[in-house]
Amino acid sequence: MNKRNKLYLILAFLMGATVLTFELHKISWREMKLELLHLNWFWLVVAFACMFGYWAMEARVIQVLLKRKQGKFSFRNAFRIPLLEQLFNSITPFSTGGQPAQLVGLIQSGVDPGVAASVCLMKFVIYQLLIVVNFVICVIFGFKKVELQIHQLSWLILLGFLIHIVVVAGLLMIMYWYPMTNKIVALGLKFVSRWIGQERAERLERKVHEKMENFYAESHYMRSQKKLMLHTCLLTTIQLIFYYAVPYFILQALGITHLSFWHVIVLHAFIILIISLFPIPGGSGGAEYTFNMLFGGLVAAQSKLVFAIVLWRIVTLYAGIVIGLVALVVRPSKKVSTQMIQDQMKDQI
Repeated sequence: MNKRNKLYLILAFLMGATVLTFELHKISWREMKLELLHLNWFWLVVAFACMFGYWAMEARVIQVLLKRKQGKFSFRNAFRIPLLEQLFNSITPFSTGGQPAQLVGLIQSGVDPGVAASVCLMKFVIYQLLIVVNFVICVIFGFKKVELQIHQLSWLILLGFLIHIVVVAGLLMIMYWYPMTNKIVALGLKFVSRWIGQERAERLERKVHEKMENFYAESHYMRSQKKLMLHTCLLTTIQLIFYYAVPYFILQALGITHLSFWHVIVLHAFIILIISLFPIPGGSGGAEYTFNMLFGGLVAAQSKLVFAIVLWRIVTLYAGIVIGLVALVVRPSKKVSTQMIQDQMKDQI
């Protein structure tokens, strides 16, 4: 972890501590003590287990995608990758550090850099596609249940959805209409060169075209492997269900049992979509505000709502940062030289 990432880590914890302290100040010490005394620890453990299930499913996706070129890839090494992704997604603006961290982690485990880049790219495509698909399913089958809650956040939800649609549409265009997409990107880079200078624009163009070509080549193989794609999509869907289910078990731990499992999953899907709009590491402030807006009208007791927000952030964000730091220290079973990683990654991060 370089100095910049260490600074991001410190800032993430400071901002998180500030936001959570602000939330806890909304209730008295007596209310806080009562909530802790009546907390059902079994359901809280289940919430943590859902996060481990989320990481385990992503690890399995990595194993499946690596099987073609890498052969057997240990679950221990695979499980380390989503933990690194969680750590660097949580401490960098717009979660930009996750992809490079995964790439470094795979290379450290002995995966060829080209193969590692292809796996990260395809995993990203499948994940983004299923985020959109699951959101559409939630809207179609769950809109009536959450109509009142999302009314005040409708523009944020729409903006988040449009951003994900644009990302997925761009990736699908590379897969199916590469020549046209190449021309559009070239035109866009030519426009950008007026602000960043010719030399930087040429470097950026080489890097973008290299990534596009790698993705186009890899997508050809993936399109021909329907069973592999179906397997990966199924694992990613289970992964997302684990994540979406976390607030339900947290609410159960606090004795809030009147909300259905499906109702909570739909609301959490909306929250995840909105969080992606906030540039602050971990979406600090924005995530808590969104959770408060969507669940505030459904949880009568203020103390329970505050505790739900705090526990939700601990389980989905801060636990991942702490475990990610452990994964950063624990080296993979098969290692490559530090110099090789630096040589391969100097243009990536």
